[in-house]
Amino acid sequence: MKKLLAILSIAVVILAGCGGSGNFEAQTNWEIQDFTYENHRGEDVSLEDLKGTVWLSTFIFTNCTTVCPPMTFNLTDIQQTLEEKGIVDYKIVEFSIDPEVDTPEVLQDYLANYDVVDESKWELLTGYSQEHISKFAAESFKTLVKDDPSTDQVIHGVSFFLVDQNGVVVKSYNGATEVPKEEIVIDIETLIEDGK
Repeated sequence: MKKLLAILSIAVVILAGCGGSGNFEAQTNWEIQDFTYENHRGEDVSLEDLKGTVWLSTFIFTNCTTVCPPMTFNLTDIQQTLEEKGIVDYKIVEFSIDPEVDTPEVLQDYLANYDVVDESKWELLTGYSQEHISKFAAESFKTLVKDDPSTDQVIHGVSFFLVDQNGVVVKSYNGATEVPKEEIVIDIETLIEDGK
């Protein structure tokens, strides 16, 4: 009888470890402030619209001559893997940090330069002031966005941010070099499973 109880106890512990909830360990807990911006399709997208969905986010601008193109390419690569694994309940959100230049049409043209597997999963956002997005980035994502008045460039961080179903930033990764693409895909998958 004791042997049977011991085996059952071990089985319960093993099964608990394999459960579909509580597997993802958040590294950050940054609540994103409420927003409604315009996407590259000319539609309004709000934080409320994104609730219930896991999303990967970053800050870019279309005239960027350094890190933005490789960062967007890395996101297309991550999306390719998500699609190959049959993961569909996610979004990729890029906030423009040069909103005066980056109209919805300009953002649409920018995204068309990339081999995007499923464009419907992307939200390239604009429709606010430079000052607003700098403040929003600092407060919600703890990242720097700073206009460089001497050039047409904007100084910004290169992180990808993982946002959970409640609109909370739970993890960040380097989005430009040595991007942990496998880890990001696993984290997205785990977060989706945890939310079911």
